[in-house]
Amino acid sequence: MKVEATADNPAAAPGLASTIQPDTAKRAASQLIARHGEAHAAAIQRGVRQVAERWWATDGDDALFESFCVEQYAPGEAERAKCFARLEEALEQVDGHLHEIRRELRRPVDLDIGPVSPVDFLFQDVDLWAHVDEDLFRAKVAFLALLHFPVHTLEERLAHGKSWSREEWARSRMMDRFSERVPPPVLQGIAHSLQAADYYIAEYNIQMDRLRTPDGAGPFPSGLRLISHWGLRDELKSRYDEGAAGLLKQRMIYQVMRRIVRQEIPRAVRGDAEVAWCPETNEIEPNGTGKATREPDTRYHHLLEVFRSIRAADPYAPAAPTFIRRRFELDRQIPEAEVEALIRSVLESPEVAALAKRIAQRLARPLEPFDIWYSGFMPRGARSEEELDRVVRARFPTVEAIEKALPEILTSLGFSKECAAWLAERIVVDAARGAGHAMGAMRREDKAHLRTRAHGGVSYKSFNIAMHELGHNVEQVFSLNGIDHWSLNGVPNTAFTEAFAFVFQSRDLEVLGLPAVGEDARRNEVLQSLWATYEIGGVSLVDMKVWNWMYAHPEASPAELRDAVVSVAREVWNRWYAPIFGERDVELLAIYSHLIQAALYLPDYAIGQIVAFQVEPRLRTGSFGDEVERMTRLGRLTPDAWMRAATGSPLSTEPLLEAARNALHPSR
Repeated sequence: MKVEATADNPAAAPGLASTIQPDTAKRAASQLIARHGEAHAAAIQRGVRQVAERWWATDGDDALFESFCVEQYAPGEAERAKCFARLEEALEQVDGHLHEIRRELRRPVDLDIGPVSPVDFLFQDVDLWAHVDEDLFRAKVAFLALLHFPVHTLEERLAHGKSWSREEWARSRMMDRFSERVPPPVLQGIAHSLQAADYYIAEYNIQMDRLRTPDGAGPFPSGLRLISHWGLRDELKSRYDEGAAGLLKQRMIYQVMRRIVRQEIPRAVRGDAEVAWCPETNEIEPNGTGKATREPDTRYHHLLEVFRSIRAADPYAPAAPTFIRRRFELDRQIPEAEVEALIRSVLESPEVAALAKRIAQRLARPLEPFDIWYSGFMPRGARSEEELDRVVRARFPTVEAIEKALPEILTSLGFSKECAAWLAERIVVDAARGAGHAMGAMRREDKAHLRTRAHGGVSYKSFNIAMHELGHNVEQVFSLNGIDHWSLNGVPNTAFTEAFAFVFQSRDLEVLGLPAVGEDARRNEVLQSLWATYEIGGVSLVDMKVWNWMYAHPEASPAELRDAVVSVAREVWNRWYAPIFGERDVELLAIYSHLIQAALYLPDYAIGQIVAFQVEPRLRTGSFGDEVERMTRLGRLTPDAWMRAATGSPLSTEPLLEAARNALHPSR
């Protein structure tokens, strides 16, 4: 039962590994079987084994372990049901209140409410949650749960989940939190590294009006300041309607992105908003007065810190002893190989190559690498960024205006007046310091928070982000406040909440009263979905490959990791993008900030695009509000079980590819 050290699983800290030998566990199980009968043998043996795997020396000696198992075991279903109900009730309150405390402690860092003080930086490292699960183990609450309810593997859920009741699913999901026993210092280390990386990214803004061409021209308007990568990407996407002037800006942003990935931006550019910088030559001042010292490898230092802090939890996760396995098998409930196969089925499809030719024809020029963000199929493609900014600011000048208008926004999307009011009562809108995000509640008495960037006023980009986050919030409210079991709150994994976010985001113009109509509009939506999936698919593979590289090179330096990330990004590009774009050794796919501060999150976007496309037809043909509610109230089943219940089909890229074929060849 002891945790063993391996190459992928460093030795556990002394005293923080199982001390129960197989003979001791067998003896305890034998006593229970003798008392309750052979009919309970399988459940008893599994429960005792689960407790033994997580019992440390600090929990007591062998005699205490045996007496705990024998005295606490309850074979009757009525007693188990009562135990489960109390666990759910208590855990909702514990998790919910700690979540609210955490949100409040981070408020000055997360929200755009003024300078962050030294004490605020200290408060963001206070993580009361890090001790909760360990307290549950020390109080033996966790052991009671482990004794009575199984910790299921992904294989078991896939094999038997079809026949489970809602309560069986809820019990299975509740036990996920007890599958690992990670010491609080390790959890605090993880929280600290993620917070530091998150703040580094939140403060990574580029002063666009200080960018210069080699001849000294500054094409961007005064005061424009964009966060990497989100703001840079969205600015690039918005310039397809400006002809040669827009192309100049896009090429300049492309060079900025490459400098960021390669960590070549001069230190002065990041530290002084008045320094002019030419991204093409990497010289500061418009006339090339000199090359400056580049920024240190801070980007990759943060990624390494995140990796090392998370890897420290590996010895305490017997069911999945690497973070990669935990991310895919426990969090996503989809094996890594299956996710890669889904992504590759899009990257290697002939539909992508045909679509690329269509885009080049539309642009009347050969594709350039930044055209992975081509947005011409989106309904907004016919409207300038400035026009959309004016429309948004007339209706939603502040985040407070967005919050006040939530009932109206939700009604316009297809929710009933009563349902829209119910949802709006449970959502708060905040001004984000970073790019924006959605923070759901964790107990039903609390509210979800929608956060969007409003620096300098609400722009179209801000509203577009707000619509994305609203999709998250609506899912979060339905799947918490409308769920039958708290342990099932949420959706199968992050990709599924991203799917709803994409669906809401795609309706932003409808909310603004600028909808696209007609069959051509529908075909364009399909083509845009395929292109977006192609783009994020490569980004996801880079994230996956970088994490596998870090596990293979755990002692790497930031400089070595930087070189590896660039190499991996170029490798993915050369295999699946260079044949289409005609340019090799491009590292653009590594620009996403999630790579640094979100810990293997990016594959959720690729899966989310696929899920969103499968879900969309049901939302389009039925009542949008009713269908969103029905699907989001299914809860945290496995992706396969959820997709079959929601759409009648398993997770697949074929619906997207088939729709793309029809959109590319409508007369076929």
